[in-house]
Amino acid sequence: MSKKLRDSWGSRLGIIMAVAGSAVGLGNFLRFPVQAANNGGGAFMIPYFIALLLVGIPLMWVEWSIGRYGGGFGHSSAPGVFNSLWKKNRFIKYFGVIGIFGPLVIMIYYTYIESWTLAYSFFSLSQKYSGILDQASMQSFLRGFQGLEKNQYFTSIAPAYTFFLITFIINIVVLNYGIRGGIERFCRIAVPTLFIFGIILLIRVFTFGVLDPSKMDWNVFNGLGYLWNPDFSQLLNAKVWLAATGQIFFTLSVGIGVILTYASYLKKGDDVALSGLTAVSMNEIAEVVLGASIIIPAAFIFFGPVAIGDVAASGAFNLGFVTMPLIIGQMPLPEVFGFLWFGLLFLAGVTSSVSLAQPAIAFLEDEFNISRKKSVAMFGAVTFLLCNAAIFFLGKGVVDELDFWGGTFCLVLFATIEVILFGWIFGINKAWEEVHHGADMRIPGIYKYIIKYVTPIFLLVVLGAWFFQEWLPIIRMDNVSLANRPYVMATRAGLCLIFLLLAIMVKIAWGKRKKGKKTL
Repeated sequence: MSKKLRDSWGSRLGIIMAVAGSAVGLGNFLRFPVQAANNGGGAFMIPYFIALLLVGIPLMWVEWSIGRYGGGFGHSSAPGVFNSLWKKNRFIKYFGVIGIFGPLVIMIYYTYIESWTLAYSFFSLSQKYSGILDQASMQSFLRGFQGLEKNQYFTSIAPAYTFFLITFIINIVVLNYGIRGGIERFCRIAVPTLFIFGIILLIRVFTFGVLDPSKMDWNVFNGLGYLWNPDFSQLLNAKVWLAATGQIFFTLSVGIGVILTYASYLKKGDDVALSGLTAVSMNEIAEVVLGASIIIPAAFIFFGPVAIGDVAASGAFNLGFVTMPLIIGQMPLPEVFGFLWFGLLFLAGVTSSVSLAQPAIAFLEDEFNISRKKSVAMFGAVTFLLCNAAIFFLGKGVVDELDFWGGTFCLVLFATIEVILFGWIFGINKAWEEVHHGADMRIPGIYKYIIKYVTPIFLLVVLGAWFFQEWLPIIRMDNVSLANRPYVMATRAGLCLIFLLLAIMVKIAWGKRKKGKKTL
C-alpha cells in the first residue's frame, strides 16, 4: 500500500496547547472541587499531589515518549505503538485496542454533556432561566432540558438534541481539518480564551464581599477555607486515596491513549520532557487555582457554611448546572457572567472531545490508509449513532455504565499495561534514553526508578484492590435498580461488541501489512 504523508504539529506551542486542552475539561471545573470538598478538604490535596508525582507525571512522560517512538514507525494509535515497542509479541497489539476503545466510549456520552454547556451559554444570554430562584426549580429546568421529565420549561428533548447536533458538528469540523489545521488551530484559540474567562470569573468571585451584614462569615475566604482546611483524619481512609488517584487520571487524560496519539505526530528530535511537564502545569493551574477558586467559594458566599455541605455533596452536574446558574443569577450582568461560565466549560469540553476522537481516526488513517476526510466521516457516522444511546437512555444508568468502563476501569488498566510495557519490556535504560532524546530538561534520576517500580506497583495495587472490593458487586449490578438492569446489560453487550469489532479490525489491518510485505 502506498503511504500518504503524515500530518504533524505546526509548532511546539501547538502541541502543548492541544495536550493541555485535552487535559483541561469539565472535570477541572466541576469534578475536582466536588472531590476535594467531599474527601477531607485540604487533606485531599496530600494524596492528590502524591498521586500526581508518582503516577500522573510519570505516565505523562511515558505516553509522550512511546507516542513519539511509535510515530516514527508510522503509528498513531495504541495497537501500532504497542507493536512497535514489543515487535516479537504478536498479541500485544490487541492490548492496544483499549487505547481506542476507552476514548471512543467516553466520547459517546461526553459530547452530549458538553452540548449542555453550549445550551446553557445560550440560555444565559437569552435569560431563559433568569426567573428561577430556588434549587428545586433549577433542578426541574435541567431535568426538563435533558428530557427526563416534561414541565413548564421544556415539553420535549428537542432543544437538547438540537444543541447536541450543533456540538457534534463543531467537533467533526475541527477534526476534519486535521492535526495542524484543525485541532492545533482550535486549541491555540480555545485554551487561552477559557483561561481568560476563568480569570474574569475568579476576579468576580473574589470581589463579592459580604452579601448580608448579619452573616459576616459568609465570605470568599471562609469559602476557600471550607475547601482547603484539612481534615487529616481522612488520610486514613482508603477511599480518599483512591478518589485522589482517580482525579489525577481524569484530569491529566493519562491512561487513555489520547496523549500517546497526539505525541505520535511529533518529530523524533522534538522535546517531550519539558513540553509534557508544561502541559501538566497548565492543567494544574486550571484545576487547582481556577477550578478550586470559583464554584465552591461562590456557593459558600450565597448558601453559607451549613448548606454548602449539601451543595458539594449533590455532585458535579448539580453544582455546575443547578447551583452556579442560581449564583450567577444574583450577580450584576448575570447574562454576561453566565455566558463566561458555560462558555468556559464548552471550550474546555470541545478541546477534550476532539482529543478523544483522534485515536480512532488515526487508527483508520494509519492502519487502513484511509484519507483524513473519509476517516472522520466514518468515525462521525458511527459515534453519532452510538451517542443516541446516551441521549435517550440518560436516566436508565447507561451513562454511568459508559463512564465506569470507559472513563474509570479502562484508564487504570491501559495505564498499567503501558507503563509495564515501557519500563520492563522495552527496557528502562532504553526507555530513559528515549525520554531524553531531544529533551530540553534533564528529568531527576529518581524518576527512572519511579517509572520502573513505583508507578506500576501503585497501579497494580489499585487494580487489585478494585478486583477484591468491587468486582462482584459491579458484575452482579448490586447498585443498579431492577428497572435499569436490562439497559445496563444491553450497554455491556454493546461495549463487548465494540471491543470485539475493534480487535477484528486490528487483525485485518495487520493481515494486510503481512501481505504487503510479502509482495515487496
